[in-house]
Amino acid sequence: MSKLKTVLVLCTGNSCRSQMGEAILNHDLSGLVRAISAGTSPQPKVADGAIAALKQAGLPTEGLSPKAVEAVMNDDIDLVVSVCDNAKETCPVFSRPVMRIHVGFHDPHGEPLESFVAVRDDIRSRLVPAVREVLGL
Repeated sequence: MSKLKTVLVLCTGNSCRSQMGEAILNHDLSGLVRAISAGTSPQPKVADGAIAALKQAGLPTEGLSPKAVEAVMNDDIDLVVSVCDNAKETCPVFSRPVMRIHVGFHDPHGEPLESFVAVRDDIRSRLVPAVREVLGL
């Protein structure tokens, strides 16, 4: 059995898009990847809309919490995916070469639940195939 590939989903606040990306990747690519998320400037909590959108789709939300990218810098990461332009520009330098891709998504923060649902579905339809392709899964 091969080792799970670790995917870091990186955003600025780590309260919405990256959290949804983490949950979706861990669910949809279970047994293939271990997704984690972090932010370059994390917020105090995960956005209520992100949690509601994930729960509405039957996705697990337990254990999701914003964390700084520095907290995962020493993890054995196989792929970094930035999901917002700011995180793409401010992505830190890791101690070893790490593959990076950018798959940007709209920030629904402060918008109604429907916006979070639309972003959740967009993440599922574009992020999962992108990670599969890059990692050869």
